[in-house]
Amino acid sequence: MNGTMAASSNRIMLGPLVAAIDQGTSSTRFLVFNAKTAELLSHHQVEIKQSFPKEGWVEEDPKEILQSVYECMDRTCEKMTQLNIDISNIKAVGVTNQRETTLVWDKETGEPLYNAIVWLDLRTQSTVERLINKTPGRNKNHLKHKTGLPISTYFSAVKLRWLMDNVEKVHEAVLSHRAMFGTVDSWLIWSLTGGKKGGVHCTDVTNASRTMLFNIHTMDWDPELCKYFDIPMEILPKVRSSSEIYGLMKSGPLTGVPISGCLGDQSAALVGQMCFKDGQAKNTYGTGCFLLKNVGTKPVMSDHGLLTTVAYKLGRDKPACYALEGSVAIAGAVVPWLKNNLGIIQTSTELEQLAADVGTSYGCYFVPAFSGLYAPYWEPSARGIICGLTQFTNRSHLAFAALEAVCFQTREILDAMNQDSGIHLSQLQVDGGMTSNRLLMQLQADILCIPVVKPSMPETTALGAAMAAGAAEGVSVWSLNPEDLTEVTSEKFEPQINPEESELRYARWKKAVQRAMNWETTEPVNNGNGQK
Repeated sequence: MNGTMAASSNRIMLGPLVAAIDQGTSSTRFLVFNAKTAELLSHHQVEIKQSFPKEGWVEEDPKEILQSVYECMDRTCEKMTQLNIDISNIKAVGVTNQRETTLVWDKETGEPLYNAIVWLDLRTQSTVERLINKTPGRNKNHLKHKTGLPISTYFSAVKLRWLMDNVEKVHEAVLSHRAMFGTVDSWLIWSLTGGKKGGVHCTDVTNASRTMLFNIHTMDWDPELCKYFDIPMEILPKVRSSSEIYGLMKSGPLTGVPISGCLGDQSAALVGQMCFKDGQAKNTYGTGCFLLKNVGTKPVMSDHGLLTTVAYKLGRDKPACYALEGSVAIAGAVVPWLKNNLGIIQTSTELEQLAADVGTSYGCYFVPAFSGLYAPYWEPSARGIICGLTQFTNRSHLAFAALEAVCFQTREILDAMNQDSGIHLSQLQVDGGMTSNRLLMQLQADILCIPVVKPSMPETTALGAAMAAGAAEGVSVWSLNPEDLTEVTSEKFEPQINPEESELRYARWKKAVQRAMNWETTEPVNNGNGQK
């Protein structure tokens, strides 16, 4: 058999493939999976630059985001051709994205009218205060019955309001009916399906549920919510399910391939971890930390500071499933902070090494509330704090405390979830970049006092988007029955310390969190007598 014959017979062996665009806060990836085995065949990753024009402001360039997607697609297709894999076997593309990040662009020119305002940006603090002040009883949960969310800097509506109030170009485009609003998924799908030449302006229910303009019961944009934020409904994308054909790729090596899956990154990870049953939960360790628990087809409202969000709706005629979500703003983001701002590490692997050298924080606690605290506190005035320092404390103890902080924040969310649902989780499924840190995973099991289970293929977010795209009506190359998927291997971390010690450390952490609260207040401080 000659070489070309061998190559072509190899190609046929693979069957249908499905690709995923994973556009995260710090990087973009394009990944290609085998639809029958869920095996990752090839991928490419490009870092995304963040800019911080003022303290608390975080922006990204929408064109750079789009360019990074094209670059990742091109590179991955090149790699596959080198592997002798026929890219014409790619039957669908799914999109998963950093959520809440807000963009406005001109539908006639296709040009962004401002940088993307990233989810953890804090510039909308005064907008939020103004909105809360006009609610009865100054209640940040005033819209929760419809949105499942507190009024917070985190969500897209307040970022969009800020853009309309503060950016002349945006204000003008809205008035002249040229503005389009979208989260990152909408910007990508619109651009990839033709942009100003007939691009599809849509989003899916999971991303829509993070805007504060979407009613999670009616599953559509809510006129009253839009009125509350004074946002014209015409600029909003059309809301679709998470698994259906939205449009076809209009350029690049995958021209003509349908884009048929769309899920916000945390929902995508829930699907990728196959948490389809009521009560299953996963935690993703990325820039932030996001713990989602599937609560089934009826939304559960939290009494303990969690968000109620749409988990997925896998098809136009399929029911929507909901999740309780706890979000931590700073998890993996603590690594570049220790590296760039403090200079105590050069790489993320060095963080694990330093922490492992001491095996304890020696009573040092680090609350990384750089942009306030998210769940379960929703306290934007909190700021980062390191306490319990002695003459003995060194950078290794600080490294250990930074890892422990990620675990404690997760424990707080899990406690809230257990209280809200009355069902205690027996194990936690984990994924995301930081899960390659074995010390962190062991610490997490110790602090939660339950096993932590990590799949051997960590790209569950991209996998979830690929599953939604491959299972869409009209594509149907992927089965979502957990039985049909080959056994995905995983590693289990069992708790190794006694529960008393774990509880003691957790109690100290809670004490540290209280110290970080209400730091950034707008009240004047009277110098002199030290009294406010």
